[in-house]
Amino acid sequence: MIYTVTLNPALDKTVEIPSLTVDSVNRITTMRTDPGGKGINVSKVISKLGSRSVATGILGGDTGRAIQSALEAMGLETSFQFVEGETRTNLKVIDPVNHTNTDINEPGVTVSEEILNKLLKELLEKLTAGDIVVLSGSLPKGAPKDTYCTWVKACKETGAKVILDADGPLLAAGIEASPYLIKPNNHELSGLLGQTLETPEDLEKAARSLMEKHGIAKIVVSMGGAGALYVTAEETVYAEGLKVPVGSTVGAGDSVVASLAVAEESGMSLEETVRLSTATGAANVMCSGTQAAEYDVIEGLISKVVFHRL
Repeated sequence: MIYTVTLNPALDKTVEIPSLTVDSVNRITTMRTDPGGKGINVSKVISKLGSRSVATGILGGDTGRAIQSALEAMGLETSFQFVEGETRTNLKVIDPVNHTNTDINEPGVTVSEEILNKLLKELLEKLTAGDIVVLSGSLPKGAPKDTYCTWVKACKETGAKVILDADGPLLAAGIEASPYLIKPNNHELSGLLGQTLETPEDLEKAARSLMEKHGIAKIVVSMGGAGALYVTAEETVYAEGLKVPVGSTVGAGDSVVASLAVAEESGMSLEETVRLSTATGAANVMCSGTQAAEYDVIEGLISKVVFHRL
């Protein structure tokens, strides 16, 4: 089973504002709302890929209940802890004229260590060897900075494989516990190592240094429209980005994480993983908001993926 953890979820409101102008009146032309947060986005895509997951995390108030209801209406299994306060609403502003995507994110509820420990305990009681746990996104106020390190260690002790998708200090803390797979983008990897990494060769070298130092089995480095780098102990594959019409880039990285989890659970080869994840990421870029692409769209892109080994 795949478990996704979203400790700081959100209701994502995505709007289109042509020619967005600061210090002026702007008019919205289209709007949609989606249950969001990185782990929740992962669960939505996993479902479209024909697999199952359990979405867990922290929710609060009417917004939290709306998110849970929306996920259940999608047929997703959930196991959330409800806390005092209101789950945040994040605003995603797309300007189709200037081709920009602007995120305005609220801070979210404050969560105690007691609540986090209770949620972790409930998760650990469900995990068995071979399960996959996806830890992704920001932490709520009140959470210790080493939360992901603690959770990675605990989940690994059950025999589960942990996929970590975080950035900055949260990623730095989490890799100390040697997760199975991490998915930084090129900027996050550069920031982690304190150097500018531009070419696939630079990124591969940096990824391998992290794998050796921290005992990480696999690293996938996303490079936006330029594609992604897949690094394992045995080989490295560079996949070119697919040229598709852009609806919204929000959640594109989460869709890649979802496909990586499904590929791992299914025992796919590296080539199959590369094709599926590249196609899934591109298909979700074509969607508006953080809605998940339908599988027939993903399937239609798989044969178009171009990659080569470094």
